[in-house]
Amino acid sequence: VQLQASGGGSVQAGGSLRLSCAAAGFTFTNYAMGWFRQAPGKEREFVGGITWGGSNTNYADSVKGRFTISRDNAKNTVYLQMNSLKPEDTAVYYCARSSGSWYYISRTMYDAWGQGTLVTVSS
Repeated sequence: VQLQASGGGSVQAGGSLRLSCAAAGFTFTNYAMGWFRQAPGKEREFVGGITWGGSNTNYADSVKGRFTISRDNAKNTVYLQMNSLKPEDTAVYYCARSSGSWYYISRTMYDAWGQGTLVTVSS
């Protein structure tokens, strides 16, 4: 199982970034996917999740209305579009494979993780 996250970088507040997570080594359509983030000195937290077919998504309240998760099953890739970024969005962002076809808020329900990509938002 391999998850390769990319797309992080530095951006000013109000800007946008799109993260990608390329999956390999498993049947991508069998699994929901999630995005998490971890800021310095804080716990890793749920950002959002998407079911295997992409028809259902869920977001943390802190990003709702600003972030959008999507997936392209033909490319084995899940995306996180981040708009209206705020300094408090600064974190390492991780994609993760759910243990099944539904997403969960708890990180313990994810059994494979990407290496993380750093997002820095300056004010």
